[in-house]
Amino acid sequence: MSTFPVFSGSRLIKALRRLGFEVIRVKGSHHFLRHPDGRCTVVPVHRGETIGCGLLARILRDCELSRDELTIELH
Repeated sequence: MSTFPVFSGSRLIKALRRLGFEVIRVKGSHHFLRHPDGRCTVVPVHRGETIGCGLLARILRDCELSRDELTIELH
């Protein structure tokens, strides 16, 4: 079984921005991001909480990214 890295929503947004995604709007604590090629996702940003592995898997699927692509951007 593979393990996903643990990080906050704001750190995930920073990594996605480096990959070309832009925040298009914010509604409450949910940040909506879109890539110029049309891929989009929603990332919740809650202070003191981390992104769960199931939600992270869903975000990666939405963005059509692999776990390795994301971990490279996180470092």
